Amino acid sequence: MKGKVIIFSAPSGAGKSTVVQHLLKLHPEFEFSVSAASRKPRGNEVDGVDYYFISAEKFRALIDADAFVEHEEVYKDHFYGTLKSEVNRIWEKGNVIIFDVDVKGAANLKKYFKDAALSILIVPPSMEILEQRLRGRGTDSEEDIRLRLDKAQSEIDFAHGRSDVELVNDVLSKTFEEAEKAVNEFLAK
Repeated sequence: MKGKVIIFSAPSGAGKSTVVQHLLKLHPEFEFSVSAASRKPRGNEVDGVDYYFISAEKFRALIDADAFVEHEEVYKDHFYGTLKSEVNRIWEKGNVIIFDVDVKGAANLKKYFKDAALSILIVPPSMEILEQRLRGRGTDSEEDIRLRLDKAQSEIDFAHGRSDVELVNDVLSKTFEEAEKAVNEFLAK
């Protein structure tokens, strides 16, 4: 192990990306780990910035080549994963890696990095609020929103007790403060 990693996970729409972006602004030594994804870009997402967008076929070939720290088939033919080359790229610069992943990815990353990792789960205050947030993004179809809502509770149940810290994202400024505190305590170790 070369350095530390901070892992954020949450059901889709719970606010993890907003918290991650906030922390990246506060900590110049943090670098976002860009995950690989076999889905199409949404909205203004950019290849190599938001995700490395690759085909499901190429993703499977990279799995076979042992190119991932972790990977998951989240939906049929919708893979997400962390490339070993991405971890090495960030650590070679002396930076702390920050991950924004689903709950299974977070569990796999924590298992891989052990004590070098802090895992933080962000949950919505309720499923109703989560639905409002998903609809408010305006990036998902009705079918996608239904899939995400159906999956959200099982993701929260899966992650509960597996994360080092759990934050309820009700008031964003409070969530920022709690995330900053957890991260600063971890970095001070």
